[in-house]
Amino acid sequence: MPELPTGPTAPPAPLASPAPATPPTPPIPLTGLLAREELGLRRIAGPEEAELLWVHTSEMADPYPYLLGGELLLSAGVLLTDPDTYVSRLVEAGAAALGFGVRPVHDTVPAELIAACERYGLPLIEVPPETPFTAIARAVWQLMAQARVRELRRVTRAQQALATAAARTDPVPAVLHQLAAQLEGRAVLLTADGEELHAAGRTPAPDVRAALARLSRVVAPVVRPAPASATDTLGTTHLAAYALGGGQGLVLTLATKRREAGDHTIAGVAVVLLSLLAAPHQGADAAGRSAALVRLLLGADPAAVAPLLGGAERWTVVHARRGGGDPVDPLTAGALGAALGSALVDAGRGGAAVRVLVPGEDRITPQPGWTLGASAPAAITALDTADAQAARALGRAEATRTPLAVDAPVTRLAALVPREAAEAHARALLAPLTEPLAETLRCWLSLHGSWDRTATALRVHRNTVRQRIGRCAVLLGADLDDMDVRTELWFALRQG
Repeated sequence: MPELPTGPTAPPAPLASPAPATPPTPPIPLTGLLAREELGLRRIAGPEEAELLWVHTSEMADPYPYLLGGELLLSAGVLLTDPDTYVSRLVEAGAAALGFGVRPVHDTVPAELIAACERYGLPLIEVPPETPFTAIARAVWQLMAQARVRELRRVTRAQQALATAAARTDPVPAVLHQLAAQLEGRAVLLTADGEELHAAGRTPAPDVRAALARLSRVVAPVVRPAPASATDTLGTTHLAAYALGGGQGLVLTLATKRREAGDHTIAGVAVVLLSLLAAPHQGADAAGRSAALVRLLLGADPAAVAPLLGGAERWTVVHARRGGGDPVDPLTAGALGAALGSALVDAGRGGAAVRVLVPGEDRITPQPGWTLGASAPAAITALDTADAQAARALGRAEATRTPLAVDAPVTRLAALVPREAAEAHARALLAPLTEPLAETLRCWLSLHGSWDRTATALRVHRNTVRQRIGRCAVLLGADLDDMDVRTELWFALRQG
């Protein structure tokens, strides 16, 4: 710290105090103030770029103790005796710029003051005699008010855009994409282990990605105590990390080329939305579900475990795939489960269908962006059969390009035959067929003998379907073009 001037004007050393908070208005650029032609201000030394947080007028020889930082200090130099020390103290206090009024004390800005401002990098503004200091202060407050309005409008537009994104078919990726667009940067959702779940915006350089991963660990829930957010810079890139609420162990990271007023508020809105979207569906109690699954794995009676899964007597199995075959992450699968009213979701991997176990017998409804296949409601002891039904229904939905197909239970004429007799007849009739052949025949008959649709439903080549159906005809010794044969086979296959 430079030595304080001695003599009667030397103030006492300032007491240490905590750094004050910035004002609730965004800073304004010095260039914006200089552009006000009615003020007649002119920069004569120091850099052009500076941000103003306050305006303060002082004629003290050393105003250091009364500055908060970020001020445009206005002075006529009444007690200016040592320009070098004066400027160094202003810079040390964090002043943003110095406005020097000429006349009545000084006819011109002292050359020593100009040199000192150049040396210390403090913007020096010449204030003409016809411009009152109060006019400058009023102009700064006006610019701040305008900046505040712009910030509020920007935040409002961003909130509306993020809320709209949260209502889309893929809410989590949509919110991240909108956040990256609003901040003109990169938005990434990470697990506590650093795995990327979703990302949006231009891919940053490897060093930026590494810096974001390090910053995410600062707010990750595994760190105790962990802050809710953290910021950093890497060169000219601004970095930020936010922990999502709800105990999901997820972190939102941001990389932007600039940091503007309102960015933190916009990011906060996205954090709230993502926390809600990523939160587990509050159906059956999580501990109860875990206990139920453990007991099932250990061989407990499914009927005895059912109360822990929510107490439903009947369950519907739903198989689902994204439109276009897009991959599905656990968050997106969980959102589907929540839409269907269940937290019992298997996200599937490697192209496998998402599976949802829905309690009750409520009708399953189509979901935007998904193709669904649903079983008939079944007891918990018959979930394996319901799972097969849902898989067949999904295949039929994909083959017929419908958003939802339901595998209906055996009813109408088939219900007139005693079940034991029907099952015995089916076993005898279908005995020559292996399970893959029987499933292919079942699918082919359900799609009215369409080779292409059956291939789509079974995810095999149409020639494979032809070969399997031909093999079925040989093993059964039947003409599959005969409607009576098809009807009898369909009746038998429906018993499975």
